[in-house]
Amino acid sequence: MAMPKVTSVVLAMVVSLAMVSLVAGTAGTATFYTPPYTPSSCHGFQNDGTQIAAASDVFWRGGGACDEHYVVQCTGATNEGVPHPCTGRSVTVRIVDECPPGSCRGTIDLSQEAFAVIADPNAGKINIEYRQYVSSVAVPACIYL
Repeated sequence: MAMPKVTSVVLAMVVSLAMVSLVAGTAGTATFYTPPYTPSSCHGFQNDGTQIAAASDVFWRGGGACDEHYVVQCTGATNEGVPHPCTGRSVTVRIVDECPPGSCRGTIDLSQEAFAVIADPNAGKINIEYRQYVSSVAVPACIYL
């Protein structure tokens, strides 16, 4: 009878560790760009909506970031112009473009609409925490020891 308890404990540990890796974020900065959002490096003239972003060379990977989703949250101001820019919300964006080398002033360049979800656009540039959004976590149904 001890086997089911061990399996449950191991399964709970696997799920807990998976959740920790999904929650932990990476520090960076965000700026925003304004319409028109086409053409984009990933999809040309396709309309990708407004919850989008351009990746800096930090994670562009030669186009490998196209269509990846990132959850972005403001963590604070980068200047004294807007001392408390954060709204307390987060936004999930899809990478559809590349920040041209040298022109990206942040880790990620959000659409103006996505930036406004998480911060006052008057800030221009903010400190953020971001993580890649993973839609599902594969967890084994049974673990036998």
